[in-house]
Amino acid sequence: MDSQDIRYRGGDDRDSATTAAMAETDRKHADDNNKGKRDQKRAMAKRGLKSLTVAVAAPVLVMLFETYFLGGYGNRARSSSSWIPPPWVLHAIRLASSGLMGLAAWLVWVDGGFHKKPNALYLYLAQFTLCLLWGPVTFLVGSGFAGLVVWLGQSAALFGCYKAFNEISPVAGNLVKLCLACAALVAVVNVKLAIA
Repeated sequence: MDSQDIRYRGGDDRDSATTAAMAETDRKHADDNNKGKRDQKRAMAKRGLKSLTVAVAAPVLVMLFETYFLGGYGNRARSSSSWIPPPWVLHAIRLASSGLMGLAAWLVWVDGGFHKKPNALYLYLAQFTLCLLWGPVTFLVGSGFAGLVVWLGQSAALFGCYKAFNEISPVAGNLVKLCLACAALVAVVNVKLAIA
């Protein structure tokens, strides 16, 4: 008899216990694969949440540190002009702007944008550094004109961030637009201080 003529009929020779055992084994393997994938996704989400926390909290904490230790410039700002917003408003705006920029930078980093366009990272770091320098230069040094120069540099870096971030992630570009609006308010304050 040819071996090609022999056919195996699975249902005829097996008993129901063997079939049930094989089905149970297949189901366990499928559950193990799904559980492994689920665990991988959960671990990836935890890493993403940690990196998001660091990306947003680090700039905010640095800005809080700068505000706390160099934040004695609120009274000088208040006495210079009567319509300048209270110091806590300026601090809150700068903190919100730092947090939004951190979130935008994280969105760009997640999409691999800092590898594709390293200039985006340099622009982000430049705007953050200039944002840190603006308060002490404007209020502690007392030079409204120097503060205006720092603000112009920061605004140019913010606009560059907007262009670079928007190409990589439109959501990040929209977040930078909000930071540009915050910079416009800081500009109005700075122009009044430079004129005074």
